[in-house]
Amino acid sequence: MGFDNTVAIYHVVAPEDSFERAAQDVFGLLRDAEARFPGWPRAFYVDVAGHEGDAGGFDPDFYEFQQDFWFSTVAPFVQVFELPLTGPLANPEPQRNDVPDRLNIGEDTRPHAGQVIGDH
Repeated sequence: MGFDNTVAIYHVVAPEDSFERAAQDVFGLLRDAEARFPGWPRAFYVDVAGHEGDAGGFDPDFYEFQQDFWFSTVAPFVQVFELPLTGPLANPEPQRNDVPDRLNIGEDTRPHAGQVIGDH
């Protein structure tokens, strides 16, 4: 927590963490922050250890984690965040505080799931 009543959240994704484990971990931290400090502005910082690959420097799972998953699932509930792939960014919308009770991750059925598709 900062001196300006901002809750700082930090998580390191370990090399052995799966996408699902990392997603549940960051979501749990988000839920805990809202429960302990309801409505306070949140800043979320994430580091990713390992998971190197050809997708922006990350394997496909952790490229998706920092893009599709983060922006659709976590970003609406924080004021600012910093990811290795994006650097620091601010949420252009007001932070939402109605964090869901749990995170359900279903099977990805998109035709290119788990693949990195280059620009043509």
